[in-house]
Amino acid sequence: MNSMAWIGIIIWGLIVASFGLLSAHPPGEVSSSGLQAHDVVFLVAGGLVTCLIGVTGLLGFMGWIPGLRKDGGHA
Repeated sequence: MNSMAWIGIIIWGLIVASFGLLSAHPPGEVSSSGLQAHDVVFLVAGGLVTCLIGVTGLLGFMGWIPGLRKDGGHA
């Protein structure tokens, strides 16, 4: 995968996480919408995990994670 695909994964994770955060209501407010508190938690957690996957993939793809690149005589 190229770096644009990883950047797309990161952006999609930000969109999902922001959708969950914008759907959350203040704790004391009674919400009449169909979105429950655990749904918001799943949206935010899923978005953050997706961002983490994208960042890790982008860093690994570009060789910025130490130990993933195999140089001449190094293990």
